[in-house]
Amino acid sequence: MSDQHATISALSPIATVVERIAREAGNLAMTHFRSLATLPVEIKGHLDLVTRADREVEDFLITHLRSAFPADGIYGEESGELSGTSGRIWVIDPIDGTFNFVRGGQNWAISIGLFENRRPSFGVIHAPARDLTLVGGQAVPTQLNGEPIKPLPALNMLQASTGFSFHPSASTADRLEVIRFISDDLRASFRLCGAATLSLIEVAMGETDGYVSLGDSTWDVMAALPILKNLGVSSTIDWDKIDLAAKLRFACGSEDFLKRVRPLIERVSLAA
Repeated sequence: MSDQHATISALSPIATVVERIAREAGNLAMTHFRSLATLPVEIKGHLDLVTRADREVEDFLITHLRSAFPADGIYGEESGELSGTSGRIWVIDPIDGTFNFVRGGQNWAISIGLFENRRPSFGVIHAPARDLTLVGGQAVPTQLNGEPIKPLPALNMLQASTGFSFHPSASTADRLEVIRFISDDLRASFRLCGAATLSLIEVAMGETDGYVSLGDSTWDVMAALPILKNLGVSSTIDWDKIDLAAKLRFACGSEDFLKRVRPLIERVSLAA
């Protein structure tokens, strides 16, 4: 066993199992990523793609999570909800950033998050093309590639940056208001990488100070939010009012970041 896996094992047996599943799923995804020229692509909607890789990786995740945690439910992007008896639900995104994946970009990841007592409680994100793996949640300190992650820097508005994303259903007015607010009112830089998981990894690594979303799905963020919570990052999502099928409109970051974007939260309803 490597030092990395020994460290995680000491923290949580569940973390060890789920990270292993995520890494093996990443190996499967990478076999398709290396053969993009022959990978069939289907259109679910405008700029909304799905591939055989998405379905095979999701089937792999379901099979192995069911084997490891037979009483738990599973909620997947492609398969919907598979009921369990424990009350816990593994919310999975087999390839977050399919559009990037299909175009040959590296900004995509496998996301496995645990929804427990109506809250995200634990997550693993594995981005194999970028060799990044984040693990963390309740009773599991956040780690990046097996090492404790550095404390997040304090918000410095002289070099502030935020990620954001828009679902195609978001109105043009709301999209423009987000960009205008970040540029003019917040006077911050911004990034749009095309995958919520990677945008939230950027927050965890201190590359950005926060993230604004108009339309992410629960499976896009379920793993990342408990990982980030350990680092002092919170969100405007009210999970008591959220169905797992809902589209989310929210902001996340430090309390200082959320305080500064509160006017935007009120204008475009970023409190899902």
